[in-house]
Amino acid sequence: MTDLAIAVPVRAERAAVASQWQLIWWAFKRHRLAMVALFVTIAMYVVALVPGFFAINDPVQQNARATFYPPQRVHIYDPKSGELGLHYYPLKLSRDPETLAAVYTEDLSRKIPINLFGRGYEYSVLGLFSSDIHLLAPGDKTRPLFLFGADRLGRDVFSRVVQGAQVSLSIGLVGVFISLLLGVVLGGISGYYGGRLDFVMQRIIDFVLSLPTIPIWLAMAAALPQNWPATMQYMMITIILSLTGWAQLARVVRGRFLSLRTEEFVSAARLDGASEGRIIFRHMLPSFSSHIIASVTLAVPAMILAETSLSFLGLGLQPPTISWGVLLREAQNIRSIATAPWLFFPGLAVVISVMALNLLGDGLRDAADPYNK
Repeated sequence: MTDLAIAVPVRAERAAVASQWQLIWWAFKRHRLAMVALFVTIAMYVVALVPGFFAINDPVQQNARATFYPPQRVHIYDPKSGELGLHYYPLKLSRDPETLAAVYTEDLSRKIPINLFGRGYEYSVLGLFSSDIHLLAPGDKTRPLFLFGADRLGRDVFSRVVQGAQVSLSIGLVGVFISLLLGVVLGGISGYYGGRLDFVMQRIIDFVLSLPTIPIWLAMAAALPQNWPATMQYMMITIILSLTGWAQLARVVRGRFLSLRTEEFVSAARLDGASEGRIIFRHMLPSFSSHIIASVTLAVPAMILAETSLSFLGLGLQPPTISWGVLLREAQNIRSIATAPWLFFPGLAVVISVMALNLLGDGLRDAADPYNK
């Protein structure tokens, strides 16, 4: 027998004894774009978990001498000495004799090394302890490194984008968690019990789905007091986004419960004396948990875009809170765009995160579909 003839029965035998999650994982691994998106998503949330470690400069420190400082290049090879190692050169400012525009050139006479796991400003790690170890740290503290340039107050855009990832990415997870809780509980009750309760719940869901999402977000966010602390603003924006995002998931869960409550394994559990809570959470929910995970993954980018939009319009999070939407407010006028186009880097972070999460959600949805094998 050939190797192929031997491999086919082995694969069929593995599939016959594999669990549902193993089958989903095998199908997911065949989706190459989804696998790339998975690694990108993991990397983004690792950065969001400890942004201070990946930041180079203090994201709130202002530098009057670095106003609209352009992005700097990182070099690996030094042609003068022939040595390998991360380093950069400070920029020299000069004026164009005709337009008087600022012109920055590298000062090749001043080589500044970049230290891996070097020491810099002190930051908090998950609120548990403090550290000053950074992935990249300039060798000369008087000549900071601006990978993404600086804003109008001389603050490091790269460090602010990294710090903003913690708020923008976490608000998506927290908001989706609240929406998931409301959607599963209310949709499950509606589909499991049916009758008048189902009728009332569906009319509530219809009402929530009929609301114009963006005007509701704007109205509720504008009603928040501007003098609230950043943590309270964060919590309220998350709740606002969640209150309009649970209805669609509740309808999906309700439909699944309606189809599952007459299945044989549910009837067998009911005849065996299992409680309603055990039937719902031990037997019914696990049977379509993969679909819920796929729906949640696709809902996270919508939450991120909603927070970014509200903060960009000045109705969401407010400075000094750092989020991608707050950072994009720096690029609202033509003068900023013409002077410092690198202020759009937070928008690039939003695009990458939303694309990665959407591709990840598509891959999970395809892998969880039993008819897409």
